[in-house]
Order: sequence, then C-alpha cells, then structure tokens
Amino acid sequence: MNKKTGYIIGIVIILALILISSFSSIISFITDYLWFKELGYTKTFFTKLKTQFTIGIPTFILLTLLLVFYFKSIKKSYYKVAGIIPDRVAEKRLNSVLWAVSVLVSLYISSIFAGNLWFTILKFINSNNFNINDPIFNKDISFYIFKLPLLSEIINLLLLLLFILIVLTIVFYLILLAIRRPEIYDGYEFYDGPVRNLNSLFNKRIFKVILFQIGLIGLVIFIIFGLSYILKSYEILYSTRGKVYGASFTDVHISLWVYRIMAFISVISAIGFLIGTIKRKVKFALTGPAALIIFSMLGSIVSGLFQQFIVEPNEISKEQKYLKYNIEYTQKAYGLDNVKEMNFNVEQNLTRDDLIKNKETIKNIKINDYRPVNQVYNQLQGIRQYYRFNDIDIDRYYINGEYIQVFLAARELDQERLSEQAKTWINQHLKYTHGYGLTLSPVNSVTPEGQPELLIKDIPPVTETDLKIKRPEIYFGELTNDYIVVNTDEKEFDYPIGENNQEAVYQGSAGIKLTGINRLLFAIREGSLKLILSGDINSDSRIVINRNIIDRVEKIAPFIIYDDDPYLVINQEDGRLYWIIDGYTVSSKYPYSQPYRNTDINYIRNSVKVVVDAYNGTTKYYVFDEEDPIIMTYKNIFSDLFLDKSQMPKGLREHVRYPQLLFDIQSEVYKVYHINNPVVFYNKEDVWDIAKEKYMSKVQKAESNYVMFKLPDEEKAEFLLTVPYTPATKPNMTALFVARNDGENYGKLFIYKFPKSKTVDGLMMIESRIDQDSNISPQLTLWSQKGSIVLRGNLLVIPIEKSLLYVEPIYLQADNENSLPEVKRVIVAYKNKIVMEETLDKALTKIFGQIDREKDENGMIDNVDVNISDGNLKEIIKRANEIFNKAKEASQKGDWAKYGEYLNKLENILNSLNNSLNDKSVNQ
Repeated sequence: MNKKTGYIIGIVIILALILISSFSSIISFITDYLWFKELGYTKTFFTKLKTQFTIGIPTFILLTLLLVFYFKSIKKSYYKVAGIIPDRVAEKRLNSVLWAVSVLVSLYISSIFAGNLWFTILKFINSNNFNINDPIFNKDISFYIFKLPLLSEIINLLLLLLFILIVLTIVFYLILLAIRRPEIYDGYEFYDGPVRNLNSLFNKRIFKVILFQIGLIGLVIFIIFGLSYILKSYEILYSTRGKVYGASFTDVHISLWVYRIMAFISVISAIGFLIGTIKRKVKFALTGPAALIIFSMLGSIVSGLFQQFIVEPNEISKEQKYLKYNIEYTQKAYGLDNVKEMNFNVEQNLTRDDLIKNKETIKNIKINDYRPVNQVYNQLQGIRQYYRFNDIDIDRYYINGEYIQVFLAARELDQERLSEQAKTWINQHLKYTHGYGLTLSPVNSVTPEGQPELLIKDIPPVTETDLKIKRPEIYFGELTNDYIVVNTDEKEFDYPIGENNQEAVYQGSAGIKLTGINRLLFAIREGSLKLILSGDINSDSRIVINRNIIDRVEKIAPFIIYDDDPYLVINQEDGRLYWIIDGYTVSSKYPYSQPYRNTDINYIRNSVKVVVDAYNGTTKYYVFDEEDPIIMTYKNIFSDLFLDKSQMPKGLREHVRYPQLLFDIQSEVYKVYHINNPVVFYNKEDVWDIAKEKYMSKVQKAESNYVMFKLPDEEKAEFLLTVPYTPATKPNMTALFVARNDGENYGKLFIYKFPKSKTVDGLMMIESRIDQDSNISPQLTLWSQKGSIVLRGNLLVIPIEKSLLYVEPIYLQADNENSLPEVKRVIVAYKNKIVMEETLDKALTKIFGQIDREKDENGMIDNVDVNISDGNLKEIIKRANEIFNKAKEASQKGDWAKYGEYLNKLENILNSLNNSLNDKSVNQ
C-alpha cells in the first residue's frame, strides 16, 4: 500500500468517524429544516448557519495561513542562526505537522468566534440607534448594548489565541532544538555526542531569536491589555459603588482615570517588554508589567480612600448629579419615563347615582378568583379524566353587545392522564391527538350555589351568547408535549358522546408529509420504529412536532424571552381559537439602569406578541413596540420573521393585553424610581411598597389585577391592569399604578396619587376592619368551625368618580378532598361602612340604596331602598315626593285603585324610613 492510498484511507476513516459522531445532529438539522419550511421561516432557519459560514470560513482560512506563515518564519530564522541545511524529505513531514497544528488551532478559534458570537456579530452589524446618549461618554446607548459586548469578546478571544501561541511557540522551539540541533556553537563545530548541559542546546544567536519572538508576542499582548482597559472604562457605567448604580463621583474622578492611565502604561509596557527581551534585560522587560500590577492595586486603594474621606462626608452634594442620572436612565430602561401622574383627591362622596352612571364598572367587579375557578372548571367541565384546564386566562369580550370581563380556559388533552392500558403508541400518537373547546364565565357572576356562571361550557361547546366557536379542536397548547401523526387510516378521537366517542380526520394544514425518506428521518429523530412499521400511516399522513406552544416559539426565536403564561383567545371574526404569547427583549447593558432584583436584567420591553393557531399551529410574530431598538435590530436580522402590529387581525388585536409580568417588574422598580428628586431618592424618604392583603388564608403581597373601571374624562369603562402602593412600612394607600389595554391607548401607564394630607385606607387596613367587624368576624369564625374552610379572595380597589370602593369575595370550601370552593359572600367597604352580603348587588344596596330597579307601567321606579346613607337620603325624599304627586294625579283622574296603591307605597317608605332613622339613632 503506497502513501497516497494510506492518506485516502485515513481521510475516509476520519470522515466516517465524524459522520457517526454527528449522525443525530445531522438528522436533527434536516428535520428542523423541514419544520421551519412548513412554517415558512427557512430564511430565519438558515440565518445562523449562513452567518457562521460567512464568518467562520474566512476566519479559519486567514488564521490558518497566518499561523503557518508564523511557524515557518520561526523555523526559517532558527535554521539561519543555527546553520542548519534542511533535508527535503524531513522538512515535508515537519511542514505537514505545522499545517495540522495550524488547522486545529484555527478551527478551535474560528469555531468560538463564529459559533458563539454569530448573533453578537449580527447585532453589531444591524444595530439600531436608541437616540439616547449616556451622560458620561456621550455615546448612543446602542454602543453599550450592541457594540461593546462584541469588542470585549474579541479582546478575550485574541488573548486566548496569544496564550495558545506562546505555548505553541515554546513547544515548537523545544522540538526544533531536539530534532534540528545547531551545527556550530560560538564559531566551533557543535559537539556531536549526547547533550550534556543547557549551553549545548543554545547559542547566543538562537537565544536572541527566541527572545525576539517572545518579545513580539508580549508587545501584542500588552497593546491588547491597553485596549481592554479602554473598554473597561465604559463599564464604570454599571458600577455599584455607594448609593449610586452607575458611575459615581469616585468612578468618574478616580476609576476612569485609573483605567486610562493603565491603558497608557500597557502601551509603554509593550514597548519596554520588546526592548527588554531583545537586549536580554529581564528587569527592564518586567518593569511595565510590574507597574501595571502596582498601579492597579494603588488605584483600588486610592479609590477606596477617596470614597471614604472625600465623598462620603459630603455624599449628597457629590453624588446628586449621578443619582439623577441613575433615576433618569432607570426610568427610561423600564419604560417608566412616560408614566402620567394624576392627583386623585379621594373625596369619598359616592352616591347611588354615581354607581348607576358607572354601571359598566359595577357589572365588571370581579367576585371570582382564577385559582378557585380553575379547580371548579377541572371538576365540573373536565368531562373525562384525560381532559385538563391548565390555567385560567383573564380577558374581555363584547358579549351580546355588552363589554364584559371574563375567565376562560382551554380544555386540553393531557396524555399523562390516560389509563396505563390506554398508553399505547397508537393512542398517544395517532388516536388521542387534541383537546376540545373551552369554558368561559364572567368574573362578576355566580350561580345560587356560588359556582361560576358558565357562558360557554360542555362538549361540543354550548352557549346562549353571540360567541361562536367554529373550530374548537386544540392541537397546539400548553400540554401538547408529544408528536402526533394525522391523516392516518386510524381515525382520531374527537370528543366523547355519552358512552361513545366521536371520531374525526384532521382538516388543517399542520404537519410534514411522511413520504419517501421523511418517514425514516423522523423515525430516527423520535427513536420509534413504529413510524416505519405502522400500517396505519399512508402517503397522506403528516407528522406534527413541537406542539407545545412555548417550546414552539422558543425554537423559532430563542433570542426572545417569552412569558410563561400564554392566554387563549376566541377570534370573533372567524370563530377560531388562538394563543397569544408575550415576548420580551431584555438587556443587562443599559447604562445607569438599576438591575431588577437578583437578576442582571436592567432593560425590558414587551416588543412582540406571538400568535399561535390552536388548530393549524401557524405562528406569527407581531412587533408591538417599534420604538424598541432591540426588536428593530432583530427585525433587520430576521426579515421574514416579524410582522407589523397593523397586520394582526382585528379579532385578535382586540384581545391584546398589557402583560402582568412586565407590569409586575415595572411596579417593583417604580416603588423607588417614582422619586425624581435625587436628595429624596438618596434618603429614601418617599419609598413605596406594594400593598399587602389577606389572600385565602395568609397575608401576601397584593397581585396585580385586571379590572374594569372608567378613567377620568373617559366615557366608557376600560380593561385595566392595576396594583396599589402603600408608603414603606405603613398600611395606608398612597397610590394606584395603572396600565391601559384597550385600543390606541394600549400600553399607556399612569399613577393615581392620593393626597398625603388625608389617610386613604390600604388593603391591610380594610382586612383588619373585616377581622374586627362585630358582624362579619364571628360569622367567618363560625363557618370555620363547622367543617368548612373560609377562603378570602383578592381585595380589589375600584376607583369610581372621586371615591374608592373595596370589594372582596368570601369562599367556603367543605373540609374534604373533592369539595369545590364556592362564593358565599361578598364584602364591600366604603368610607367607615363595611358590609357582607350574599351578592355584590345586595352589599352595594345596603350601603348606597338599590341600583338596579324596575319601573312600573307609569315609568315610576319601584322598590325604593330606604337604608340611610350619605348618598341616598335626598333620593329617598325625591322618590317619596314623586309617589305623592302620582297619587294626586290618580285622585284627580278618579283612578282610586292607583291612588290607594301609591298611598300604600308612600306609607311603606315613610314607615321604613322612620324605622331606619330609629335604628341609626340607637346605633349612635
């Protein structure tokens, strides 16, 4: 066997080993491509690969050639000073080794560069400006988010390459000295026997060449150190020194100059190191590095002393400007710079007429809670053991012409709940393929038993409303974790009908055809021979993969952070079901912005709404914040992926909501960063806390809640997201933070600020009043002792006109495993009044008088409530006078029957009024 044949066999063996080791990756790549092609995102799929090849191959080739040239230059210099005449055959072998080493090193470095930094490079190239400059270096924020990370990574990669180069250079010289020994030594022939000492390996000229080589590498290393110090100087904008996040007084006046001086010393060190190595003056060569170390330590000491003795004694005045930067840029980073402040002068002068005027708000007060509702849905609407409602979503719909806030949940098929006998391959992948329909109930309505009033229920979906569902099957959802095969000879289970099952054949567009080699590819991917052997799979069959909606969107665009709470939407335009998932762009590189809690995130935007068709799996990405430079940069990179929000169908656009995750982050940050005065900020004089409440059976931080009420200067109630604030360590309420959701006002934030001159009840103040109320507290205690568990729902704050109403539902749950929580009472608090009644209407009536009343045939409102309150005394007098006038009219007409009826009504009102006044006198 000649050498050529040997080389060929060796190459074939290497390629075979690479193929075997990468086999699963190749299969995944091909099948992923088929899936991206199905979705129409092939350009997005190939963006990574195309970029890696575009960057990696030129880097690999150029680096390989440079390394080969470098090693050959070392060898040439060595041969020249050592007086070696190269042997042609031996040189060919040595050059092969040099090429192999250069290729391996280049492959390693280029794979890191292109493999790990491809996306960073694309962001650098396609970056959009923020049009906001930092206050210290006056650079656009895009420099810190898109450019600085890549420059820092390149510096680190160059240092890694130089470290490898130093090691390889030393090893290469040792190899040369071992296999190509010098033939002369200081003018004399070299001793041809064994090497006896170090002098026999080196002569002055060889040593000089080696030192020159090391000096050149050192020169480059120290210059790169200088560049790294320049880049580090920008990192003072993320300093955590003292009470300022970002560059402080000490950072700007000391640390920044330390970095700049060290950069200068690095350049001097580079020159000194080269000269010192050439002249073989070790002390001179090491002077620069030693100076770097000493100055670095000295800089830390000086910074600490400067902070302690110069800044801290007069910290407020020194740091005031930098505290202002911290406030300003944190507000910008979290989208809090445009929060509209509204003074809400709580007058608590609410009347019955005000409630009637705000009927839409009253009708949407939430007296159900999503956690008990989830339990009820699963027990009453689960139908079969394999159906499950994963969680409850909150939304709003126009139902029969009324704008109503609702709970809804998808009835998904959970294959884990199939019986063990039913968990066959056919059942899990061909038969039980999808969930069916949903359950929907208004947030403000319960049955006489205290259960949610179901407006959409059962299978197939039954409703008496104008909400129609034409395609109730759910093939893609939160619980759909396995692949399925559709259009097989085995019909799918659709839904149960009594003791029988309705079957169906998939009519949608999802799936990849299992024809030709595809069947083999997916059998290997899924590790199932049944995909090949099954006789139920035919030429029309399609495999549907990545059905879990979170996994699906993360696979398409992993560079976006997704909300873990997708919500289901009925598109009233086409009667289909869709999932909407909120997507976020985040960064940790926004200058002067305080990171959120224990994360490094200090910038966030809800820039994307992802819509997934529950039947077809079609996945669309809509850009909802075109002012976010990060998402616009992504849009430049992935041009086929992102759509404008104007392209979202109207039936879906109406159900876009401001995400709780973003709102919760903003509300946490705003606790401190609502303060604009740097002195007040420094002293933490006006820090807020999110209010606490007694929820279920324990005290917790109040959750943000979707509620509906009418804003000042608006005509209709809106779907809003709110959270209440209290002053730090105090229970009274100081503000209400609100996010708008509807129409063109989507995403607008404002804060209701309550007057500091009066005490506005906070949630725990109301909770304490409930616990201390002589009527309510004993009743709750009694129920708890009779085999029931008393559970308290969210305490809601409802602004109406210039007043605040507090509402809390009370649940009872029997103390046994299968019992359901039921809404048994509703507590309403207003001013110094607090009542607990069976319904919200009764509770409101007890405080304000009857709101919803029927008119008789003469247009007169009947059943006037006579409970004395600030808001209805005038109303009672007005109604009594109205009845008296009607009685007079009836007598003048000779209608004595009506006359007697009106007199009876008037007598009842006056008697009830008299009794109510007597009761009030006794209570006082």
